[in-house]
Amino acid sequence: MAYRILIVDDEHELQNMVKEILTQAGYETDAALACAQALERFQAGNPDAVLLDVNLPDGDGFSLFGQLRESRDVPVLFLSARDEDEDRLRGLGLGADDYITKPFLPQELLLRLRSVLRRVYREEPDAARLGDAKIDWGKGIVRRNGVETALTAKEFTLLKKLWEARGNIVTIDALCETLWDGPLVGYENTLMVHIRRLREKIEEDPSHPKYLLTVRGLGYRLVREGMR
Repeated sequence: MAYRILIVDDEHELQNMVKEILTQAGYETDAALACAQALERFQAGNPDAVLLDVNLPDGDGFSLFGQLRESRDVPVLFLSARDEDEDRLRGLGLGADDYITKPFLPQELLLRLRSVLRRVYREEPDAARLGDAKIDWGKGIVRRNGVETALTAKEFTLLKKLWEARGNIVTIDALCETLWDGPLVGYENTLMVHIRRLREKIEEDPSHPKYLLTVRGLGYRLVREGMR
């Protein structure tokens, strides 16, 4: 799944240019024009990285950076027309992953963004990410917020089936056939129990799931949003 990048910049022309550069390179993008809007998009969109302008109409990027990091430790690259050493050192001193001065070449932006993403998201070959949850297929565990939780055999099989079909509905019958041999009558309620327990391991709020969704009357769907 492509990385999702949040672009925070009040220059419409530059914002559109960056969106086009990233989209053509295979990234998903979201955008905000001001601090307040950026915070909303950050919470709703769960981006993998943020490109953040220093000068914004309702605040400055340095302050916004602190607010973002209080919420989630996501890589941030400053994009700024301010080339003073003081600003660059301030941004990097706060903990930003890079500081890119405008104007910049498209290839420079892509190279530096890719470098940060490779450094931050060092995924094992046999692993996948689902929002804040990291799934280690080889060990059969889920890591969330530093806590490891083992998957049962049924949960592992169920999650693998849904992952392979992510973005699409997997019917109740298809899931039951994956988990059990023989006649499928009577297994639907048991399937629901496994779904609920799986949500407790991969969802931040299992009662209001964001990733493992019920498609009423049909089955379940693991959304592609926030995956990699």
